[in-house]
Amino acid sequence: MSIGKTVRALPTLIKVGFLEAVAYRAELLVWVLSTTMPLIMLALWSAVAREAPVGRFGQMDFVAYFLATFIVRQLTGAWVAWEMNWEVRQGTLGMKLLRPIHPFLTYASENLAALPMRLIVAVPVAVIALALVGPENVTADPVLWIIWCAAMLGGWLITFLANLAIGCLALYIDSSEKFMGIWLALFFVFSGYLGPIELFPQGVRALASWLPFQYQIGYPVQLMTSGIGRGDALLMLARQWGWVWLLLGLVTLLWRGGLRRFAAYGG
Repeated sequence: MSIGKTVRALPTLIKVGFLEAVAYRAELLVWVLSTTMPLIMLALWSAVAREAPVGRFGQMDFVAYFLATFIVRQLTGAWVAWEMNWEVRQGTLGMKLLRPIHPFLTYASENLAALPMRLIVAVPVAVIALALVGPENVTADPVLWIIWCAAMLGGWLITFLANLAIGCLALYIDSSEKFMGIWLALFFVFSGYLGPIELFPQGVRALASWLPFQYQIGYPVQLMTSGIGRGDALLMLARQWGWVWLLLGLVTLLWRGGLRRFAAYGG
């Protein structure tokens, strides 16, 4: 399919994806509720900071951090790995392969089309966050907000491509869902989802700076909450997009090899 036809097909794909998100809004609500861990951690860290600040974080700093974390999590989520596992087991992936549009584009459209539904949750949280913490705990630098836009796209792409890579493993083994569990466990530890990375020991911080997980959550949150300067923001943006390209290459290799296996076994 030519690039021009693909671009023309995108609005239809996104419309279909949005209608599916509306049709399965109960499932989407369950997914949203399953990502409320930042609100739980907010209560825990705020209680710790009630007596004295933790590093540079006082109570209001933790409120700003975890509400920003909740917002970023809503806008960068993806679930392709589970969908691909189900389609490979059921054999329905073959139906997608017969279409003139690449399956990856279909998956991306379905995920992005759910954004309006997730914004319904994220926008009120953003308004509450601004009202609670005040503008002084939110980035005022317009350059950092421009970088934040690129970082949010990069964060979503890392999540989406990691899901694709793990989903492609289902073409080689019975199920790759356990690998998704391992990825999520590492994500919880190294992304800043459960607490600011800068409060971790130096060795953990150094390791996290070279792993992809921080660039899914912690990095965009730092940009939102004035936790980083322009120089460091650009350096981290380069590392984030380095991971995007690395994961894209990995997905390409896994997909091509897995597709040959899938076809060989009559998928």
